[in-house]
Amino acid sequence: MAQQVIQLNQEKLSCSICLDLLKEPVTIPCGHSYCMSCIKKYWDGGDQKKTHSCPQCRQSFTPRPALVKNIMFAELVEELKKVGLQAASPDHFYAGPGDVACDFCTGRKLKAFKSCLVCLASYCEQHLQPHYDVALLKKHTLVKATSKLEQNICSRHDEVMKIFCRTDQQCICYLCSMDEHKGHDTVSAVAERAEKQTELGVSRQKIQQRIQSIKKDVKVLQQEVKAINISSDKAVSKSEKIFTDLIRLIEKRRSEVKQQIRSHQKTEVSRITELEEKLQQEITELRRKDTDLAQLSHTEDHLHFLNNYSSLSHLSEATRLPSINPQSQQYIEDVTAAVSRVRDKLQAVLNEEWGKVSLKNAGVEVLPLQAEPKTRAEFLRYSQEITLDSNTAHTLLSLCGRNRKATLMSEDQLYPSHPDRFLEMWQVLSKEGLTGRCYWEVKWSGIVSIAVAYKDISSKGTRNECGFGYNDKSWALRCYSGSYEFRHNNNCTSISGPQSSRIGVYLDHRAGTLSFYSVTGTMTLLHRVQTTFTQPLYSGFWLPSCIGGKAELCELK
Repeated sequence: MAQQVIQLNQEKLSCSICLDLLKEPVTIPCGHSYCMSCIKKYWDGGDQKKTHSCPQCRQSFTPRPALVKNIMFAELVEELKKVGLQAASPDHFYAGPGDVACDFCTGRKLKAFKSCLVCLASYCEQHLQPHYDVALLKKHTLVKATSKLEQNICSRHDEVMKIFCRTDQQCICYLCSMDEHKGHDTVSAVAERAEKQTELGVSRQKIQQRIQSIKKDVKVLQQEVKAINISSDKAVSKSEKIFTDLIRLIEKRRSEVKQQIRSHQKTEVSRITELEEKLQQEITELRRKDTDLAQLSHTEDHLHFLNNYSSLSHLSEATRLPSINPQSQQYIEDVTAAVSRVRDKLQAVLNEEWGKVSLKNAGVEVLPLQAEPKTRAEFLRYSQEITLDSNTAHTLLSLCGRNRKATLMSEDQLYPSHPDRFLEMWQVLSKEGLTGRCYWEVKWSGIVSIAVAYKDISSKGTRNECGFGYNDKSWALRCYSGSYEFRHNNNCTSISGPQSSRIGVYLDHRAGTLSFYSVTGTMTLLHRVQTTFTQPLYSGFWLPSCIGGKAELCELK
């Protein structure tokens, strides 16, 4: 009856929001009671312009009621805790499958609390009481209830095995020591246990020492990995700079060669053009003289003919065409040959020096990077089945569609407390960790951040600590109506591209590639990230502000 009263009171003193016992109980004007933190969070999450209502009866209050601790309920909760508020229902005390039953209960047996190694029986708390009260029974050895008491009985003589045969390394009974184990080195099981207990301590000490030694080795390996990662990152960065400088130098020399050739071309063409113009002028002058002489030849005035003939027939010295300058063409050929020699020497140096930096010579297998898919059909070959983890979802996010769709609600959902749950940001992560090559598509509306993140991203704290894209543990593409932006480690990049309500995400974990695509009739790349991923990635959504905003993981067939 007491247990039934406790169970009844526990139901009456539970908060209908968190479904747990009332903590700092408060009673609102309609008479219903809640945890102070639960009703505050419920009201804080609603629209502040609206009235505040009771989660159970929906009665509204304007203005927001002041919350005062209900002292009577608080004291009642504390009293019930003292008398065993956490006690389970009566069925909890009855033995079920897999439980050790009391050997002395009749009818429906209760769970055994202890087993006696002398009586070779198991007892519930009620039937165990004589072992605490009777002097003779107080000497018996009690252990946690076990179903393996029959292992302590000799199968041959049906006696308790209290002796250990060191010769055969097995437990025996008294009759065995007088029979087939006669003359063997035997001791009491208690004495052997005491000796083995000492050895056990030594063994455990050795195990702990071995564990510490292995931990040190693991730490050394971790430090080596860290050092390799740091040195590799530095080498890549330095190599990129060197190659960039080399490319810049080659580009500079290419520009200079081009400029020199064009300058030579301009000078020579200008010289020849000037000479051509002079010859054209000479042709024009000669044609004019020829015309004048033709006219003069037809004149009938002898004096006019004789007076003008001398001036018209006189020809100035002809312009001499210079011989073709072979050096001009030779210059161009020499420049081309010089550039060709530079190319050949550079190739020779690269081929000679490359063997010194090739990872193959260091015994490292260099895996070729696979090309990124181009068509949607090629992307779908890497489609990944992803579901959302309700243990990470913020309480304002409603999950449906087999936990593939998230919707931002105006009221908290009834999720149980969990250490992985996002408390400040309206976010959710997937259950599945992603490695290798993966592709998935997201259908969105409102304002949505489509993200990937490491599992150890903080679930509570500031935006910079747990917001997708605001730290070095997450990468996020935020989709608005009419625009996109990409964010990582709080660095934001505006992106232009065709608007689509469907975004494709492609991950090549080994290659360190993360790409976002606008999926319309074709695949249009919006943004690509090239980095090094150190942990499995988890797909995630952040619905930051728009009530009714939705994000859904699409079914890909």
